[in-house]
This record gives sequence, C-alpha cells and structure tokens, in this order.
Amino acid sequence: MVCLGNICRSPLAEGIMKNKIQEHQLTWEVDSAGTGAWHAGEKPDPRSIKVAQKNNIDITNQRGRQFQAHDLDEFDLVLTMDATNFQNVRHLAISSEQENKIHLIMNFVNPGFNEQVPDPYYGTDGFDNVFEMLDVACDKIVNKYK
Repeated sequence: MVCLGNICRSPLAEGIMKNKIQEHQLTWEVDSAGTGAWHAGEKPDPRSIKVAQKNNIDITNQRGRQFQAHDLDEFDLVLTMDATNFQNVRHLAISSEQENKIHLIMNFVNPGFNEQVPDPYYGTDGFDNVFEMLDVACDKIVNKYK
C-alpha cells in the first residue's frame, strides 16, 4: 500500500487489509510505505488513527517508511493511491515483471477508470470517505485473490 507520506491513506489501507486477512484467515503479508520520506518513523496521522478506531481497526503501531526499490521484489502487489505515486513507484521498476505488480488500488473497484484516492491531509474531513473507498477496494482484492 503506497501513498505520498505514509501517514494518511496507505496506513488505513494496510490496517483495513490486515483486518480482512484476519477475517478470512489468509496468510498474506501487507505493509505500507510512502514515496516520500518526510514522515519516516512517525505514527499515522491522528485523523487516520481516529477513523480506523471508529471502524474497530488499530493502526497505532504502524510507523511511516519510504518505499524502496527492493519492495518491488518483496511483494506480489504494489497498490498505489494515486497517479503520482503510481508513476513514482513505476520509475523504480527495472523489469516488466516488477511493472506488472504496480496498480492503482481503485482499479480493483472500477477497472480502467484510474480513480484516485484523494489525499485528506490538508482538510479536516475526507478521512471517512478515504476509509470507505479503501474498504471497498480491499474487499475486491481479497475476493479476487483468496
């Protein structure tokens, strides 16, 4: 799960997916990262923590980290929140196999629409909407690959 700073969208996506992995008793590994390193080592944004808690998901133990090129070898899917992060991750790919792992997460809901998960960082609202979008996307991913 990849966004810009790894404190708003991707921590929510990680928490939602971990919850679904547990519910479906899957053996998947999920992690999140940001294309930027501004928040490396920090907890998720308090507003992301709050909306996750409201939905019975605890993301307080997550810490921000920057996406690394080796992540393209470590993970089967690399799910980005928007086109900018998609392109930033794609620039790190050194093979078509790595490129084929990178997807916009919302294309699992509406294939080919290239819908973006809006960054709620600079607003006071939007976190509930982001949670709902990611919850639907994670359901689609689980149903596709379980």
